[in-house]
Amino acid sequence: MAVSDELGLTAQPVLTLVRRSSRREDLRSLARLCRRFGVVGIVVGNPVHLSGESSPQAAKTQAFAAELGELTGLPIHLWDERLTTHDAHQILYEAGHARQEHRKVVDQVAATLILQSFLESRDQGTKGTGDQG
Repeated sequence: MAVSDELGLTAQPVLTLVRRSSRREDLRSLARLCRRFGVVGIVVGNPVHLSGESSPQAAKTQAFAAELGELTGLPIHLWDERLTTHDAHQILYEAGHARQEHRKVVDQVAATLILQSFLESRDQGTKGTGDQG
C-alpha cells in the first residue's frame, strides 16, 4: 500500500497488507486504512497481460476493487500495473538490497510506482489501462 502527499504530487510506501482468511476481512482492513490516512480515492493495480488484454486475475481484481469502492464510498481508479513488480525488484537491487530481502518490501515499492504513475498521468491528462476515474 502507498499513499500520496496532500497535494497529490508524490507517492510514499506505507505497508504491505497481509491477506486475511476472508475477502471481507481484507476489504474491512483496507477501509480502515483508508479512513486512517484520509484517502479521497483509491488506485488499484490492474494486472492485465503484457499485450494489454484483460487477464483472469484482472477480472478478480476488478471485482474486489468494485466491492472496496462500495464499502468505502470512494472513487476507484484501476491502473495498469504491468512490469511494476519487475521495476520494483530492479530499484531494490540498484539500491543495494539483497535479493532475499526484496520479499519484505517489493509490494510496497510496486504500490508506490503504481500510485506515482497515476499521479503523474493526472498532471499530463492521460489515462491508464482500465482507468475508471
